[in-house]
Amino acid sequence: MDAPAADMELEHNKIETEEKAPAYPCGLCDTEVVHKIAQMLLEGLAAVCVDSTTGSIFRTPASVAVDMRKELIEYVTQRSETFVADTIILEDRVEEEVSDHPYDIVSAFVEDLTTLKRNLWGRVSGWILNERREDWIDDMVQEMELSKFWLIDQRESLAQTLLKNVDLNNAFHCDMKFDIAEELENHVPQCRFRSVICDNEGCNAKFIADHMEKHDTTCPFKIIPCEQNCSSDGIMRQEMDRHCLTVCPMKLVNCPFYPVGCQSSIPKCTMDQHISENLHDHLLHILRSMRRGVSSDKLEFLAEQLEKSPFRNQLPAARDPRSLISAVKDVEAKLEPLEMEVVKVSHEGEAHSPSSSSASAQELHDHNTDVICVTGQDLHQGDLSHLKKEHRRAAMF
Repeated sequence: MDAPAADMELEHNKIETEEKAPAYPCGLCDTEVVHKIAQMLLEGLAAVCVDSTTGSIFRTPASVAVDMRKELIEYVTQRSETFVADTIILEDRVEEEVSDHPYDIVSAFVEDLTTLKRNLWGRVSGWILNERREDWIDDMVQEMELSKFWLIDQRESLAQTLLKNVDLNNAFHCDMKFDIAEELENHVPQCRFRSVICDNEGCNAKFIADHMEKHDTTCPFKIIPCEQNCSSDGIMRQEMDRHCLTVCPMKLVNCPFYPVGCQSSIPKCTMDQHISENLHDHLLHILRSMRRGVSSDKLEFLAEQLEKSPFRNQLPAARDPRSLISAVKDVEAKLEPLEMEVVKVSHEGEAHSPSSSSASAQELHDHNTDVICVTGQDLHQGDLSHLKKEHRRAAMF
């Protein structure tokens, strides 16, 4: 009997549709996810081998590895092929949210097979052998890697197939298809799943183009500006911590006068500026440590006099407490003869005064145990009124 004309036309249209279907799929995948799945497959096989032979005196994990590998490949492949249908059927039944990441899905397949292959002894005593089980699995993985029992290329090929079967949202593989090979060739260099190598010198990381920006933000070989904003041309990310803690000119350091009271933390490169601008404060800290118990007003006066002395140029050159203490003592020693001369001149000018006749120059000097600083200009001009004023002010303290 001849087939109805309508059926023949429908069949013809179906054949034409199949003939016109794109014959060149892209097929590129997220290589990072593929590699993770491939590694997990080896660990899963080791777990299946260990659990299926736990407690047996006739079989070892290595003796069942060939059969378990075959069974594992068949099981996960079948589950991945029916994953879409199973997901639709179970969509309304499953209340808790399930991960849609290919790695999690395939890992669940492997775990299901491991549970199925676990023998009675393993189920009963599993809680006792838990720690030993992990050790046996690790040993089995190392043994298979050393013997090249299941090569990484073979596992990655299987992982790509599994990923494409379970990646419903096409988030981890390219689903584009083309009618002619030339279109596919033009697409591959632009595909977001194409493999690329990091451009940073020294980095050989390989990833898909879609992850370029993500990798660039964490690449240890990336040259980036100094985190402390120094003037360097750029620092390798993996060297940044060492740079900031050691050689960076913007590294925060304590002032050299920190032990005597300066609490400033400043960039290393501005230390000289800080010391120069804060000479007066540092001088007060030094005098306070040299003359304990002396009032703040008196220390302030002494600091001012030291800074006005004809030998004041020695003070700014001091870059630390020890050198500043030495400079202060040196200035005081040089001022001592001037002080004695000033006292003598002042005493002679007031020789006829009842209040001054009772005091000698030595007594005035003993009364003021600290330095009385005057400028050379004051002494040479014979400005006795100025000198007397300075003596009286010092005596007040």
